[in-house]
Amino acid sequence: MKIKYLLATLHWAILRRTAFCLFFLVVSSSVYSQQSFTIKEAVQHALKNHITVKNAELEIYSAENTIKQVKAAGMPQINGQFQYTANVIVPTSLIGAKNFNPNAAEGEIIKVKFGVPWGGQVGIGVNQLIYDATWLVGLKAAPVYRELAQRTVTSSKVAVAENVMKAYYSVLVAEERTKILSLNISRLDTLLREIKIMNEKGFVEKLDVDRLQVQRNNLVTETIKVQNLIQLSYGLLKFQMGIKQQESISLKDKLSETDINMLQLPEYQGVDYGNRIEYSTLMTQRKLTTLDIERIQKGSLPKVFFSGSLGAGHSNPRFNPFERWFGASALSLGVQIPIYDSGLRKTQVQQQNINLTKIDQSSLLLRESFELQASQGIISLKNGLESLKSQKANMELATEIVRVSKIKYQAGAGTNIEIVNAESSLKEAQTNYFAALYDLLIAKVDLDKAMGKLLPD
Repeated sequence: MKIKYLLATLHWAILRRTAFCLFFLVVSSSVYSQQSFTIKEAVQHALKNHITVKNAELEIYSAENTIKQVKAAGMPQINGQFQYTANVIVPTSLIGAKNFNPNAAEGEIIKVKFGVPWGGQVGIGVNQLIYDATWLVGLKAAPVYRELAQRTVTSSKVAVAENVMKAYYSVLVAEERTKILSLNISRLDTLLREIKIMNEKGFVEKLDVDRLQVQRNNLVTETIKVQNLIQLSYGLLKFQMGIKQQESISLKDKLSETDINMLQLPEYQGVDYGNRIEYSTLMTQRKLTTLDIERIQKGSLPKVFFSGSLGAGHSNPRFNPFERWFGASALSLGVQIPIYDSGLRKTQVQQQNINLTKIDQSSLLLRESFELQASQGIISLKNGLESLKSQKANMELATEIVRVSKIKYQAGAGTNIEIVNAESSLKEAQTNYFAALYDLLIAKVDLDKAMGKLLPD
């Protein structure tokens, strides 16, 4: 019995130690797997992992393949051929008999079979483009086409960076707001405990306690809502960063007075259009349109090509593919000269000139819109700074009113209603402050986008 008891005890100890080790490994793995990001790191992660950016980067590979196809069209093209034919019924032709026999009667015809039952062809041919002006223009367009694909990637990155920064700021503001709500609940709990003691001693009515309890319940409900908002904001941030929803992340950056005070109005020196991806993409499209016009125009020039072939033919009255092969070879130099195309080329050039005019007009419109966006961004940032300053002052005043109302009430010079109203005003002021803070941060992001400075260097 003692041996069984000792074995059972040892077995149970091993199980507990194993369970503890497994629990430690799980916890350690969970903690270790959690990733933490600054706002710059979050943007960089998104630029590498978001599906939109990855799909845009595939366009670069697609562009490279298209360029290779254009280049290959001017390279030697070699083809082999093999064919073996069984002429089941050899064709029969009717020919005048006098062609073979001068003594034949006039009008007499004979039947002649041309060919043999078995035939074949084998050979290899090469074609080489020597000169084609349109192909040379295609080679010139290759780097421009590559540039357009790269512009598409940059455009996707700008959109992803904007979404990540706005989602990141949404989380930061919500987390700061929940901290303030927790402080409000803590302050209200202290006051509620004091009022309950005063009620027990008969100095205040039960109604005063109930009013403060309602105020506390509202704060708790508001805190739960903000916490749920934080979870949603984290989910949105992970989506914008290209991170799975099951993974856990945390934010390194925190909102501070120093960082907020650094958000000052920049000196407006105009928009550098080259920094805006929309404008540079349009200019790249203009280059391609210009090259397309050149390609169409040069289509009127002659094309020179070379072809050669080497092979053998087979004819045999009986099936034997290993005999009666006769060699054949040919070399040719060809020139294709366009003479008349019914005005097609002229119409195509006119159409591309229309497209070129549309691009030029769109570029003017873009430049005007960039200036407008920059002006709006500066005004929004200015308004945001003023609004935040005002809301911060209101929040400080509301905090002071709550403090004074509490002192007056405890001294018997105030009412419980004053405290409840002061707490409601403080809650409203805090909500307005954080809304103004978020608007200010978003205005900064929009201004950086308008100035073409959104992507990190």
